[in-house]
This record gives sequence, C-alpha cells and structure tokens, in this order.
Amino acid sequence: MAVLSSETKRQIGLLVDRRGNITHVIVGDHHGLFIPDLSGTRSSPTRLRGLRLVHTHLNGEPITQDDFTDLALLRFDMVVALGVENEGLPGRVFAAHLLPDNVRHDQWTVVEFSHPSHITLDVLGLVTSLEEEFDRQQRSRAIEKGGEKAILVSVSQKSRHETEEALDELEELAHSSSLTVADRIVQYRSQADPRHLLGKGKIREVVLRSLQVGATLLIFDCELNPAQIKSITDQTDMKVIDRSQLILDIFAQRATSKDGKMQVELAQLKYLLPRLVTKNTAMSRLTGGIGGRGPGETKLEINRRRVRDRINRLEKEVRLLQQRRQTKRKRREKGDLPIISIVGYTNAGKSTLLNSLTHSEVHVEDRLFATLDPTSRRLRFPRDTEAIITDTVGFIRDLPQDLVSAFRATLEELHQADILLHVIDISSENFEQRMEACEMILSDLDLNHIPRIRVFNKEDRFPDKPLLQNLCRRHDAVSISALNPPTLLPLTETVEALLLRQKVSETAFYHQSALVRV
Repeated sequence: MAVLSSETKRQIGLLVDRRGNITHVIVGDHHGLFIPDLSGTRSSPTRLRGLRLVHTHLNGEPITQDDFTDLALLRFDMVVALGVENEGLPGRVFAAHLLPDNVRHDQWTVVEFSHPSHITLDVLGLVTSLEEEFDRQQRSRAIEKGGEKAILVSVSQKSRHETEEALDELEELAHSSSLTVADRIVQYRSQADPRHLLGKGKIREVVLRSLQVGATLLIFDCELNPAQIKSITDQTDMKVIDRSQLILDIFAQRATSKDGKMQVELAQLKYLLPRLVTKNTAMSRLTGGIGGRGPGETKLEINRRRVRDRINRLEKEVRLLQQRRQTKRKRREKGDLPIISIVGYTNAGKSTLLNSLTHSEVHVEDRLFATLDPTSRRLRFPRDTEAIITDTVGFIRDLPQDLVSAFRATLEELHQADILLHVIDISSENFEQRMEACEMILSDLDLNHIPRIRVFNKEDRFPDKPLLQNLCRRHDAVSISALNPPTLLPLTETVEALLLRQKVSETAFYHQSALVRV
C-alpha cells in the first residue's frame, strides 16, 4: 500500500471485516478518501459497523479530523493511518477507535506505533471488548429507565435559560410519548446551518453520544424541513424527528374516539406530504414506533397523489364533523344554558378542575395532552344558576399549524362559549410565557371578544402566598387548587356573578329591542 500510494501520489484505503477479508479497495486523491456507500453492511445506531478502515497518509500525518468524522459517523471498528515515507517506505502508524462512556467524556483514543512491524494490537479482541462494554452500558441504562432512548437536540440563538426551558418542555413531551431521554445536546449558533442545522463537528458528537448511551432517536427542538431531515439522516442510522412530529405522535397515541383519530391522521398526512417527495431512508426509518403511528407504514410508502386523495376524504369528514357539532350546539342553545369553556396550556389541570366542579370522573393524568376529545358536563352554581362546562384540548407553544387546522372542528366549540376559563399552572416557573402563548392562540382563533377569567391553579404548590396574591392582582386572576374543592368557592362566585351580569345585559337588550320595534 505504501509503495502504490507513493507512486500514484494518492491515498489508498482498504475496508477489512472482522474475518480479515478485504471488502473494499478505495483510491482517493492526495488529501483524502471518499468512502463508498456502505448501506449493504451491518448497520445499527447502537453497534459498531464490523469494518475497519486502513489507509495511507502521504505526508505521514496522524489521524485527521476527516478520519475522526468517518470513525464517528460510520462507526468503524477502527481507523488506521499508515504514514508513507520517501521511496514508498512505510512509516509511523496511528490507530483510533471509539470509547464507551467514561468519566473523562473522551470520545475516542489514538494509539501510535513507530513502524508497522511494531504493532502488537489484538484488534479483534479489542473490538469485541469494546462492543461488550457498549452493550453492557446500554443494557444497564435500559434496566434503569426502560423505553426507547432519545437524544434531544437544539440549535439555538436564544439565551441559555430560554434554551433550557424549551428543552425541559421537549423532555416532558418525550416522556408523554413513553420515551427515555438519554441526553441533551445544544449548539449555540448565530445562524443555523441551512442544510444540516448542526455543524459537522456537532453531528459527529451527536452520533458518538448516541452510540455511548444506546439512543436510537434524535428529537430536534424545532421544525425540520424535508431537505434537513434527509441531510441529517444521511449522516446517521438513527431515526430523526422534530418537535411537531413528536406532538403529532402523542396525539396519535392519545386519540381514542373516531373523530379524534380522524383529525390526528389528517394532521399527520398534511405534515408528511411534503416529506414524501422521494422515497428515502429518512421516511423508511419512521415506519412504526415513535413518529410512525397513525397513518402507518403503508401510508408512508404510497405516492403523493394517493396521500392527497386521503387528505381530501378526511377533510370532507372533518366538515361533516363540524356540521354535527353545530347541530349539538344548537340543541344546547335551545336549552338556554350558558356555555363555559375551560382552556389553557397542556397539563395545567383543566380536566381536574372539571371533575372538581361537576363531581365527574373525566380521565386525568399528569402528562401532556392527556385530554384530546372535548367533554361537557352540566354545572349548578350556589344561586341555582346552571351552565354547560366544557373541557378542551390543551395548548402548547408553537402548536403545529396542521394540528390546529385538523382540530378546528373541536376548537370551534370555543366560539359558542359565553365565558372562557383560562387555567394557568402557577407552580410552573415560566407560567407567564405559557399564559402568553395560550392567549396568542386564542387571539389567532379570533376569541378575544369572549369574556375571560384567568384561573391560577395549583396554588398548593406555590409557597409564597403574599407573592401569589400580588400576581393575582397584577393579572386579574383567581387562585385555586383544583384538587381542593373548598378553594373553588371564589372562582364559582366570580363565574356566577359574570353569568348573571350577562343575563341582565341580554334581558335589557331584548326589552330595548322590543321597545324600538313598538
């Protein structure tokens, strides 16, 4: 190899499997090699590839950044660089291999030999022990946590505090989807890479970390366009999804009614349509499991025309659903009962409040998006005023637009409300940002004209009572603990007083209209 490389002035490389067989011979240029497509070789995000790269360096340089990139992204058993000296004589040898998770957080190590004849390394034994250690660490983490493992990835131009808050919420979403978060990786950049989002070095770090912790899924805290998904999946064997697709996946898991499943499928198909331009590995990896629920594998393989046909059929069914809901609303209006709708950020305690007010047993769970289908109950106030109170799907910042569109039939219930109860988790550190996110969504839905009562829930988790009182005055809110019915009395009095004022106003308006007609 040294002689041929010296004569041709090109790097020469061999890919060798664990049996010692040469699977590929690669001829590069003076500066490097181009690794061929290895899709036919063993491939798993949690194992080494079973190949080692042995290649020449014309200037006798040690392992280069390109070598480390190949080692990490392709998960070679080992990368060996053979220095070529004058007249084609072999010189120093450098061997690099990946490392399991360790206290120093080293990702690889390099061993140097002064001449090929001095190599005493038992490559097969070393690689076997490395894989055993990778496997042992992964199994121990699986026993500790369980579930499919994911790495959260963020490319941020925001402050560290804002970025951590966003990742905290993304981790909550991952847990709601029964995932185990193995690690977080953040890259602060003034401008994201339009193609890969991450820099090459950061992608290499992500792939290495996934091998060390046994992760099979990357979740990006932003919306990836189709080109970015394909570019990232070209660099790794892991599944790649973004925040929007994770939310859609949670909805797919939680949807129980026929209407809910239909709306989730519509949202998923609209999201996937632009990503079905060509059949590629990015989409094929998502069939089944996280990111692949709902439409299912066959839906991801069909062509764009059939997807559009399916979307058209679902949109017609959603329109029928809207008509059915309008009919139900008209029946309620004939009963002359006011409607109170509970809105708010996901997991703020809306369903718990409904149960406490109406003594119901609506499903409650300390997870994001535990409620998808609207639930209505009759509520009687102390002064014998009656109303219909409705629980709705929770909001979240940057709610996928396709999801908002698909659930428009459900959200239209809010337009018939006489009062909106905006439930806010006051125990959350970023409750103000969540409150603003919800009010922005309500504004986008053109609901600003409906009277709104802010409800600070979970006051039992807020230790500073004087500060809580100041916050209530500042935001014109009522504080409660939905789990403690006696704390609900100020809220019910406020709601009933507002309903009575509305009734008096309507009665006065009716009499004034009658006088005008006379």
